[in-house]
Amino acid sequence: MRKVAIKEYAYCLNHTPELAYHYGNTPFWERKAKGESEFLLSLSKSMRPFEEAVSYAPNQAYIGGIDPEDLEAQPVPWYQNPMRGASRWGQFGEIMPEDEFLALMDISDVFDIIWLEETFSGKVKEKLQSHPLINPDILQRLEKGHPIDAIEREIRENEALPLYYDGITVGCCRKSHEFDECLSSYVLLENIACKAGGVLALLHLLKRAGMKPEEVDFIIECSEEAAGDMNQRGGGNFAKSVGEIAGCINASGCDVRGFCAGPAYALINAAGQVASGIRKNVVVLAGGAVPKLYMNARDHVKKNIPALEDVLGSFAVLLTPEDGVSPVIRLDAIGKHSVGAGASPQAITEALVYEPLKRIGLGIADVDKYAAELQNPEITLPAGAGNVPEANFKMIAALAVMKKELERADMADFIKERGMPGFAPTQGHIPSGVPFIGHACEKIKKGTMKRSMIIGKGSLFLARLTNLSDGASFIIESPSPLAGEEKTVSKEAIKEIILEVLADLAGSLKGSAKE
Repeated sequence: MRKVAIKEYAYCLNHTPELAYHYGNTPFWERKAKGESEFLLSLSKSMRPFEEAVSYAPNQAYIGGIDPEDLEAQPVPWYQNPMRGASRWGQFGEIMPEDEFLALMDISDVFDIIWLEETFSGKVKEKLQSHPLINPDILQRLEKGHPIDAIEREIRENEALPLYYDGITVGCCRKSHEFDECLSSYVLLENIACKAGGVLALLHLLKRAGMKPEEVDFIIECSEEAAGDMNQRGGGNFAKSVGEIAGCINASGCDVRGFCAGPAYALINAAGQVASGIRKNVVVLAGGAVPKLYMNARDHVKKNIPALEDVLGSFAVLLTPEDGVSPVIRLDAIGKHSVGAGASPQAITEALVYEPLKRIGLGIADVDKYAAELQNPEITLPAGAGNVPEANFKMIAALAVMKKELERADMADFIKERGMPGFAPTQGHIPSGVPFIGHACEKIKKGTMKRSMIIGKGSLFLARLTNLSDGASFIIESPSPLAGEEKTVSKEAIKEIILEVLADLAGSLKGSAKE
C-alpha cells in the first residue's frame, strides 16, 4: 500500500459576531425563553469588532500568522494584549469580516434562501471585487439584492430569520418548506453558513496548491452539521455542494460525521482512497457550526471577558500519492477507539496513542508533537471546562510514565516540549488535532520536526444513543525517498560516466607508453 502525502492545507476564520449574538444556541434560546434579558444586554456590550478578532493571538495562530509555540511568548490574557501589526491574511488563509461572509453565504445559496438588501449587496460586491480568490465566475452568483420592505415582509409573514450587520437588518434567511423542521430557516442558516466556510477554505487550498478546481477528484466534508429533510435528516451532501461553488466539476464527494472525531475519520478515509489508487487528489474540508458561537458567553459575560466565541472556523487539506517531498500519513499506525476499549481517559489515550505507536515499534517519546483537542483555554477556563489541551498532554505524559518510557520528574518537560497551547475556536470538530496539520507539515518540510500525531476524540453520548466514547488518530512524518529514487541514473548520466572513464583510461595508457 502506498504512503499518502499531505500536499496542501488551508485554514480560515469568519468573524460573525451578529450571527453569534442572534443564532448561537446560548443567546438564541435565552431570547426564546426570556426575551431581551439582562444577559443579552450585557452580551451585546461584550461583542468584539473585527480589528480585535484579527489581532487576537490564537486567531493568528489558526490562520498561520504565528506559530502555536509563539503563543507562549505572547503576554496573557491574550484578549487584553492584541498583537501589533496583525493582518487579516495569514500563511494558511484569512479572517473574513461578517459583511463579506454574508455575501459568501448568498453566493453559496442555490435555492434563493438567502436574501440580501440591495444597497448592502452592492456595497459588499465592491469589496469582494478586490478579494484575491473571488473570481468573476464566483462573484456573479451574488444577487443584486431585494428591497428592505420585501425582506421585512418575509421576516414578518413567512418565518424568515433576519440577517444583521452593524446592528442593522441587511437580509434574511428564508425557510424552504411549510412544516419540515429540517428545512426551517434556522437549520438552513446553519447549513449555508457551514457550506460558505467550506467554500472559502477550499478556495484558499486550491490557490496554495497551484491547482485547478477541475483537478480535484473527491471531496469529503466533515463538519458537525447535517443536511437533509424530514425523511433523511443527515442525507447530505455538503461536499459536492461546496465543490460546485468552487468549480470542482470533476469531483464527487460525501459527508463523514463523527462529532469531534469527524475530521480524523475523514482524513483516514481519504488517505485510504488515495493509497489504494481509487482517487488521486482528495480534499477533506469542513465549515463551522453556528450553534457553537457564543456557547460559553454566559460565563464570559459574568467574568467581564469579551465574547470570544465569535468566529466560525474552517479548514481544507489535500491528500495525494506520496511524492518524496511532502509529509506523509502512516497508514500502518492508525489509532482507533474500539467498542470494548473503555471510556476512561487512560483507556482512550492508550488506544489512540500507545497502541498505534507500539504497532510500528515506536515509543511515546518518538513523537515530536501531539495535537489533540486544541481548544483555546481563554474560552474554556472561565466556563469551568479547564485547559483541555493541557489535560490531554498530561494524560499522554502520565501514560508514558506508566509504560516506563518517561520518568515522573520529566513530565513537565515532556508536556512543554511535545504539547502546545490551545488556539482553536470551540467549534467541536475544528479543534480536534486538525488545526496543527498545517504547522506540523511546515515544520517537517523545514526539518525542525520529524513526526506528529493528530488525535480526534468524540462524545457520542450527545446523540443519546450510547455512552461510548470515540476517537481516531494518525501519524504525520517526514517523507522517505521514493522507491529507487536514489539509485536511478539517467542514460545521459551513464554516457557521461563512461566517457569520463574512457578518457581517464586513454590518459593512463599514453602515460604508460611514454614511460
